[in-house]
Amino acid sequence: MSEEVGTLEGRVAIVTGAGSRTEGIGTGRAATITLARAGVRVLAVDRDLGAAEHTAELAGPDAAEILPFVADVTDAASCRAMVDAALERWGRLDILNNNLGTEGPGTVLTDWEGWERAIALNVRTAVLASAAAIPHLPAGGSIVNTSSIAATRPRGITPYSTTKGAIIALTKSMALDHAAQGVRVNCIAPGPIYTPMSAEGMTPELRRRRQEASPLRTEGDAWDVARALRFLVSDDARWITGVVLLVDGGVSLQSPARG
Repeated sequence: MSEEVGTLEGRVAIVTGAGSRTEGIGTGRAATITLARAGVRVLAVDRDLGAAEHTAELAGPDAAEILPFVADVTDAASCRAMVDAALERWGRLDILNNNLGTEGPGTVLTDWEGWERAIALNVRTAVLASAAAIPHLPAGGSIVNTSSIAATRPRGITPYSTTKGAIIALTKSMALDHAAQGVRVNCIAPGPIYTPMSAEGMTPELRRRRQEASPLRTEGDAWDVARALRFLVSDDARWITGVVLLVDGGVSLQSPARG
């Protein structure tokens, strides 16, 4: 009998960007809590220890163990250290969720410093974390990267769209590179979900328009992304690799003029 979605008891995951800017639920926080509630032991990586600790608290007493860990995921040594911490604590590593990222407004005329920040946080982190984790992932191990529908539906945030497009290319390349090892690599591309990052500076009117941009006329959130992650790392997705899973309420089906 095939494994049911969510029956991930005993596995070990690393989630980068596992905290949140505020008390709210961002994608890294939702991913950590969702996996832990499914029985996965999680190394919750963030540059802010307090934010990672709060994520662990929110998971509740019935969740599997969450170990908050401070790391600068733009640094290769820090990425190796987080993998070593998971191995030392639990003796294995099965899942990596490359969730850390940042917005990147502007165009090609934007100062290069802005481009460097988007590249460092959206691409460099995924490359370095994956390089540290892959030698330790078993057959059946899984990496899930976080892109965005902005990668294929640009809207005036060129550094962000470009780097999220790079994540899609990275995902497909890694899926081929490490298939012989039995490691699956997939990517989630969220639409305009409501998170603490997107909420900054958002007016009620803009939020309403974002909701109406979806053919479903509803708003997604970080939990929707986390549930997609839970599926992709489960054995129910054992024959799925190199895919980009849209979690956008159908927004990408419409022209930008409509939504």
